[in-house]
Amino acid sequence: MTDDAKLSVVSRWNEIRARIARAARDANRDPAAVTLVAVSKTYGAEDIAPLMAAGQRVFGENRVQEAKAKWPALRAGVADLSLHLIGPLQSNKAREAVELFDVIETVDRPRIAEALAEEIGRAGKAPRLYVQVNTGAEDQKAGVLPQEADAFLARCRSLGLTIDGLMCIPPVDEQASPHFALLGMIAERNGIGTLSMGMSADFELAIQLGATHVRVGSAIFGARQNA
Repeated sequence: MTDDAKLSVVSRWNEIRARIARAARDANRDPAAVTLVAVSKTYGAEDIAPLMAAGQRVFGENRVQEAKAKWPALRAGVADLSLHLIGPLQSNKAREAVELFDVIETVDRPRIAEALAEEIGRAGKAPRLYVQVNTGAEDQKAGVLPQEADAFLARCRSLGLTIDGLMCIPPVDEQASPHFALLGMIAERNGIGTLSMGMSADFELAIQLGATHVRVGSAIFGARQNA
């Protein structure tokens, strides 16, 4: 990466941080209560390193194998880094996910919950867990259906899992605000205070509706060449 490219990434990152702070203040919230998850999927170490040098410490990855290939070296010696899995998790990857990630945002079905409970018990390491809710009931999208979320959360807790948050990805062709509001209602009635919602196009709206974590990738790193 050229010096100009590094500056561009850091400049965009600073602008996103400023926008997060403005959105939080506009909503009478403390900007420090909103965490920026820099979505680094498909980007290499050379793209990520300038952000780490600038002070970004929370990153999101979609795939266990991609993260396993680049993050152990990147995070070596960086004690305060937090790596989030924000893509679908297969049960046969649960062991690697527990070992590698600090937060798993995509707990979405009983088989995954059971696999995570087993691996957490085996490893003695417990990443923070969020349940993904498919607020739009889209067939092609992962996540527990809204009307099944309460029962699924109860099932996770019966397995000994601590669920710290909820996550959603609204349908691309619908207004996001009803989906963010729905996630907030599910969280409130289940005693959950962490909401991961909002991406590059709608994170400011998500902050207005209570997001504690926003997942921003392309607005920081630039357009992806592949997904």
